[in-house]
Amino acid sequence: MSDKRIIVAIDGPAGAGKSTVAKAVAERLGFLHVDSGAMYRAVALMAVENAIDPSDHNKLVPLASHADIVLREGLVLLNGRDVTSAIRGAAVSQAASKVSAIPGVRRALVALQQDYANESSVVMEGRDIGTVVYPYAQVKIYLDASPEIRARRRVADEGGDYERVLREIRERDDRDATRSDSPLRQAEDAYFLDSSGMDLDQVIAEVLRVVRLKTSNGRGVTS
Repeated sequence: MSDKRIIVAIDGPAGAGKSTVAKAVAERLGFLHVDSGAMYRAVALMAVENAIDPSDHNKLVPLASHADIVLREGLVLLNGRDVTSAIRGAAVSQAASKVSAIPGVRRALVALQQDYANESSVVMEGRDIGTVVYPYAQVKIYLDASPEIRARRRVADEGGDYERVLREIRERDDRDATRSDSPLRQAEDAYFLDSSGMDLDQVIAEVLRVVRLKTSNGRGVTS
């Protein structure tokens, strides 16, 4: 990886707004945006479409290892097929949280994620980017908000019953934090950003401020 390339790692729990923030920050900086969660959703989609238990290690690890997953210009391509919309379905979302807990699947996808840093400067978001995927990232952000705020935001964006969404978020938080492989945690050198009382523009501005601070006010940053 070129010393001039910058890696911005944004981690945090489900519903914290990582994807929206990361995409906006990448656009402002001219960096590549990598949604690691989309990769797990792509594997989950394969499980759903093939009626495979999303917890079945023996079947899902080979699927993940041989899957051709490409993130390009806002699209998610799975084995050459555009699955950008398909991976956002409710069934896939539920399956993805189980798929992502399988160590072999994580290892396969981490290797794909790390390849992106060889192409250009990146803004990558997920749950283990600053701790496992890019522990050497120049900028690490841990984006959080209270479960209640995250549930309200998700309902506003996607609809649904607030109490059910809140319960699902808390269950996902517990699974992410207690899984044996790459549990969700804040990297020791990550900047903690609680967005509970902030709007989107404020969050984006704060992340950009931290990026510029960590990269000598942007000098030497290239895409």
